[in-house]
Amino acid sequence: MELTEWAYALSESLLSDPLPRRWAHSLGVAKRARSLSPILVHDAELLEAAAVLHDIGYAPAIAVTGFHPLDGARFLRDHEKADDRVVRLVAHHSCALLEAEERGLRHELEGEFSLERPHLVDALLYCDMTTTPDGEQTTPADRLDEIAQRYGPDTIVGRFIQRAAPEIHAAAQRVEERLAQVSASGQPM
Repeated sequence: MELTEWAYALSESLLSDPLPRRWAHSLGVAKRARSLSPILVHDAELLEAAAVLHDIGYAPAIAVTGFHPLDGARFLRDHEKADDRVVRLVAHHSCALLEAEERGLRHELEGEFSLERPHLVDALLYCDMTTTPDGEQTTPADRLDEIAQRYGPDTIVGRFIQRAAPEIHAAAQRVEERLAQVSASGQPM
């Protein structure tokens, strides 16, 4: 529980005042992460910590490159209490490599941060892409539409999200299948 307490406090300190909507989204993503605990028995706390921290790179106090996964992961890497796995999840959340490529930062992201276990990458992506900017639950299709409309199709984010859509849907399906298996068996995975 210490990891999640630290993560909530840090995320709140960086996001709640300057970016209250981003803070609400982060809280919603963390809530969604808690709902996945049946499929992440040993990694549930890790996922929740990464979920509440995944967007800290937007915080004006730490934004350097303008690419929030990289800025957030760099900040966490240099923070004395950050778990390496949380740092990697923040760095690579929600198909970040594809966006890094659009921004000319793929080499930095790949070179500085290795990938985390695929089931955790899927789980964090699922939590992020099933949570609205206001922290409410949504579907991946609606979330993708919202992002494309908010940023526009010809922007870096718009192009990235269109490229990432097939993987976002595939990851969501993998997570939902794991949830269905646990529900059917009654046994945590």
